[in-house]
Amino acid sequence: MKIKRLEHVAITVKDMDRARKTWVDVLGIAQEYEEEVQETRLAMLPVGETYIELLQAVGPNSPVHGWMEKAGESLWHLCFEVEDIDEAVVELKGKGVKLLNEVPRPGHGGSRIVFLDPASTGNVLIELAEVLRPLSPSPARRV
Repeated sequence: MKIKRLEHVAITVKDMDRARKTWVDVLGIAQEYEEEVQETRLAMLPVGETYIELLQAVGPNSPVHGWMEKAGESLWHLCFEVEDIDEAVVELKGKGVKLLNEVPRPGHGGSRIVFLDPASTGNVLIELAEVLRPLSPSPARRV
């Protein structure tokens, strides 16, 4: 498995518009795009080759919803970009790493993602993403 870079740092927020005031207005980080995936509103803010991903639950089935009930607004996970997500899954399973989803599913910007079980990673939630180039979120609302 080839990890190419830290793709994003995910942060859960209660109110996207309020959070954007801090990240965009105060810190001056431009938002690249916004979209909804699995009842989750997300905004991607590039910082060099990495993104800050702001996540807000917009429905009860959002994975963010359960996290927010336990931890509130907080750092949620780290995402690493991999060259080949299918190859990464096979390699990790061969090493005995537990995955929360063994079949890659759609993620941000049209990417394919899997999550590693924190029980296998020192209690850190890690996402792996095979990112399509050029970035083409769908359906997205560019801001």
